[in-house]
Amino acid sequence: MDASSAAEARQGHPISSDVWEKREMREALAAREISAVYRNLRKEGISQRQIAALTGQSQSEVSEILKGRQVMAYDVLARIADGLGVPRGYMGLAYDEATEIQVVGAADEQQAEEDESVKRRNFLAHAAQVTMGAAVFGSSPQAWGASPARTPAPGHIGMTDVRQVEAATRALRALDYQYGGGFCRDAVVAQLSWGQQMLDSSATTPVKSRLFVALADLHSLAGWTSFDTGLMDSARGHFANALELAKQGDNNPLVANILYRMGRVYLHQDAPNDALKLFQLGQIAAQESGSELAISVLAANQAWAYAMMENEDQALKLLGLAKDEFARANLAEAEDWVKFFNETDVYAMIGTVHTVLARNVDLKHTTYAIPALTRAVDAYGEDMQRSKTFNLSALATNHLLEGDIDHGARVGRAALEAAEGLKSARVKDRMKPLREEAEKRKNNPDARDLAERLGTFFAA
Repeated sequence: MDASSAAEARQGHPISSDVWEKREMREALAAREISAVYRNLRKEGISQRQIAALTGQSQSEVSEILKGRQVMAYDVLARIADGLGVPRGYMGLAYDEATEIQVVGAADEQQAEEDESVKRRNFLAHAAQVTMGAAVFGSSPQAWGASPARTPAPGHIGMTDVRQVEAATRALRALDYQYGGGFCRDAVVAQLSWGQQMLDSSATTPVKSRLFVALADLHSLAGWTSFDTGLMDSARGHFANALELAKQGDNNPLVANILYRMGRVYLHQDAPNDALKLFQLGQIAAQESGSELAISVLAANQAWAYAMMENEDQALKLLGLAKDEFARANLAEAEDWVKFFNETDVYAMIGTVHTVLARNVDLKHTTYAIPALTRAVDAYGEDMQRSKTFNLSALATNHLLEGDIDHGARVGRAALEAAEGLKSARVKDRMKPLREEAEKRKNNPDARDLAERLGTFFAA
């Protein structure tokens, strides 16, 4: 809508745009105090019936909000802003994802507006606030948007409703592991759009607490699938929402897991310093939770960050801590969101860290990387196809580094075959080292053939 069209649309609106410029109204909007906004509108002569009609709420809902009921769900806040004609920026609300896609093609085309390193620092500051207890749910000054709602949520929810969200998250996560984020991200976002509305439903305190955790986990999955499809801004927003909800649900293991996942995003962006800070924050949350498995996950990823920074001593020290904590962990009683980290993943992380060290520090690390990666590859089933592809690529890289080019080329071809059908932008990024090593050895026919196959794969 252009400026003239917007002006024409406002002419017929029952609420004058001047109302939103008054100091007390601007303060209420900035704090997202909807009860105060509605009270101010009543002073302006806007009836409860008009407010209900404009916002799509029932008059009883409007009455409850006027009495002080909080509105926290992003989707409801967005609907209220749009219905009343409030400029979204006054409430710290960004475009929702669907609108952004229509306007600019994709959320992450905003890259030119803000340097990526600034975005990383902003998220790190937000994560530190939430993790250390300086921020609470709904208080973030920055909008971390979600998608618009499609199906109305019930006015009252119970444990059954929350369990349905948890079950949907488990099913969608399994699809992500097997086929990649691109296969299921839209479904995750749609499920989140519906589930997010439950925050505005009435419920007992235990149900609300469990809902916070369930939605935090779903936001985390939305962040992970966004990351896997290359939508970095969207990933950051979902992880930020996930952090606040997990903290609101007082679930330190989940806070640790979310920080681990966002740290992995920064490793992917070749920003190991920023990744390390998030992993260290996650380690604090993991230690507070008493979860040895969560501590193991964070330690292994800190080792990866140190390896990327060519700090061999610290990388090996943290890798040792990861092994020790995993050995102490009670896997049967571990929380659902850290159960993914099993013995196979431990070997995968050992192989990954030693692969990075072999390329950046000392070739001797291939002797540790190859057996660990081989065990991981042999253990991964079809349900973990993406992880298997990553590890096959790393294994092929190590064989090339060792000079076993014909075998490395065979494993590299197996990695390319495993990558077929995966809808994951990360696959190409994780195969870059293999491509670089194959290119260096193009005087060998096996390496040359692999390099050409990889070139075709990257061009697709």
